[in-house]
Amino acid sequence: MIGLISATSAGAAARDRLAAAWPDRTRVYEGPVGDAVRAAFAECGQLVCFLATGAVVRLVAPLLGDKAADPGVVCVDEGGRFAVSLLGGHAGGANELAREVGELLGAEPVVTTATDAVGVAGLDTLGLPYEGAVAAVSRALLDGEPVALEAELAWPLPPLPVAEHGAYTVRLTDRAVEPGPREVLLRPPSLVVGVGASRGAPVDEVLELIGSALAGAGLSVRSVAQLATVDAKSEEPGLVGAAERLGVPLVAYPASELAAVVVPNPSDAPLVAVGTPSVAEAAALLGGGELLVPKRKSAGSPAMATCAVVRRPARGRLAVVGLGPGARDLVTPRAVAELRRASVLVGLDQYVDQIRDLLRPGTRVLESGLGAEEERARTAVAEARAGHAVALIGSGDAGVYAMASPALAEASDDIDVVGVPGVTAALAAGALLGAPLGHDHVSISLSDLHTPWEVIERRVRAAAESDLVVTFYNPRSRGRDWQLPKALAALAEHRAPSTPVGVVRNASRPDESSRVTTLAALDPASVDMMTVVTVGNTATREIAGRMVTPRGYRWQASAEEGAR
Repeated sequence: MIGLISATSAGAAARDRLAAAWPDRTRVYEGPVGDAVRAAFAECGQLVCFLATGAVVRLVAPLLGDKAADPGVVCVDEGGRFAVSLLGGHAGGANELAREVGELLGAEPVVTTATDAVGVAGLDTLGLPYEGAVAAVSRALLDGEPVALEAELAWPLPPLPVAEHGAYTVRLTDRAVEPGPREVLLRPPSLVVGVGASRGAPVDEVLELIGSALAGAGLSVRSVAQLATVDAKSEEPGLVGAAERLGVPLVAYPASELAAVVVPNPSDAPLVAVGTPSVAEAAALLGGGELLVPKRKSAGSPAMATCAVVRRPARGRLAVVGLGPGARDLVTPRAVAELRRASVLVGLDQYVDQIRDLLRPGTRVLESGLGAEEERARTAVAEARAGHAVALIGSGDAGVYAMASPALAEASDDIDVVGVPGVTAALAAGALLGAPLGHDHVSISLSDLHTPWEVIERRVRAAAESDLVVTFYNPRSRGRDWQLPKALAALAEHRAPSTPVGVVRNASRPDESSRVTTLAALDPASVDMMTVVTVGNTATREIAGRMVTPRGYRWQASAEEGAR
């Protein structure tokens, strides 16, 4: 919950805008400002104070406790010009909150945390448990001192400006080791503990068993991602309580699924009791991985719990990101977030140049030239399979004549794939032309490099006969100058010579140009590969220099009737 506090009418107006936009996230605190701040500090995870920063500093200073537990505090000035992350930039989420508040109120976010200010991922913001000299290692990263990354297992981390060797170390490990004086340990959620229990098994007995199993194998409890069991035990109090104390979910599987898992230590007892010869080992192994601790029993007499520990393989992450038509303000916030999250960027060299300044320090860039789409897709998938966080970029929307198709054709279910939509060329061109896509429409690429011309022509004729608005991608190049005239001729068999046609080149870029002509007047020689051509349907009209396709033919018919 976000507590909102204001002292003036101007602050209250901005406060109420936040409250209206985030009704389920915010709570307004009225009354004397000091009392309101103290109450919100105690009750909320974050605060937005429409007050002077000095006043907020004096009010919250006596309330400060622990960095990991204090709420994040954002201050917004009286004029609504700045949203300042004042306290808890990382742990309290104030940096991100300042950005959200700034976006909503039109204020400039001010992030004062050093790592955020220079674009370096904070070691305490990676979403992983951490131990050790966070401040010292972070300072070394900021100062450009060599910091080594020792990854004992693969895991999709965001980019870090690390070196092969250094006096400071970031170590990614699930082993139970202590950090050195110049070291930060990152704990990946790599361990799954399979658990079985007799009815009434005490929570303490289950926890003692898990703790001894991990300690005996030299594993850290902070890398336990979940407890896993059979569905018949999903509500067993001892297992539920153990998961709650460890702060991890309890995942339950049907006995039939567990029975199909090959385990080293099957038993008749669970087969009779719950329908599977193994609970602990099978539940831990069901998602794949390496069995580090075979089934073992608790120390009770009789033993009322069993457990087994598996290290799951890392699942790399592939984000297929659409960058839009070219303008920076048409790159979506979600795309920017994925670019900053990825430790590996794969893309066409000219697209990489467009967004290179958005990348965090330490991002590994794999770029190539035109015509290497399949190679880029294979590279991106291979990097994700190696356990990295990868962004594969394309122009427009990555799923429209771009990189999503070849990438997903290569990817299997051993990696996580995220699609990030972008503004397509057809949409960017349509916005410049007016409203040419107001009714049913289709996009057709005229490039026959991957599709035989006979197939393309059949699609063009089908669109012509169906009276669809048509947007042509890749309409004409120096080596392909005859396809566009043939496509236009096919459309002309079903549409009047006066049908509006929009021609847009380099939509949203500094040298963009757009014009509306007609099917009869369009000169194909004026079109190139940087151009999008949109041909209206029989209802499309040019109105005040803009292409307009009505939402329905009934509207068009009534308009024509009124004109008569």
